[in-house]
Amino acid sequence: MYRLQAVIAAEPVLRALADGVEPALLAPLDQGLTLLPITDAFLDTFLDSDGVADDVAEVPAGFSRALSNCSRLGAVAYVEADYWGGAGTQRAQVWASGHVVFGPLSSVEGEPFAPEGSPISQALRLLGATKGDFFDEFDAVGLGRHRDTERWLSAAG
Repeated sequence: MYRLQAVIAAEPVLRALADGVEPALLAPLDQGLTLLPITDAFLDTFLDSDGVADDVAEVPAGFSRALSNCSRLGAVAYVEADYWGGAGTQRAQVWASGHVVFGPLSSVEGEPFAPEGSPISQALRLLGATKGDFFDEFDAVGLGRHRDTERWLSAAG
């Protein structure tokens, strides 16, 4: 099983997003990126009367606005992955300069990824990640280090 819900960006961008929000823990990735694991408690701090955002899956509209706002400091990606036994789905979206510049893009369970790569790898590429000698950008930044959001939380600090 692999399950992840997170925001990825350079550390200063995520610090701006997490400023004053509890709990918000950051975990370092490779290639100068940082991961902010998303929990229900974290999302609850962004609840407002606008309901669920149309662009990202099942997150409060206030969270989508916060991602847009913090992207003025640098590109930021919202990512989701849910796999069991090698089959599953991914979803990714990227904001930069206050606007959506990629996605939302979702993979369909059982279908191969587009020639450009998985949704998360494409999003990571927009954040400056390169695959180098790795299979893809997902592996290159170390997203395989932990198998679920909870383990990322225990690695964050």
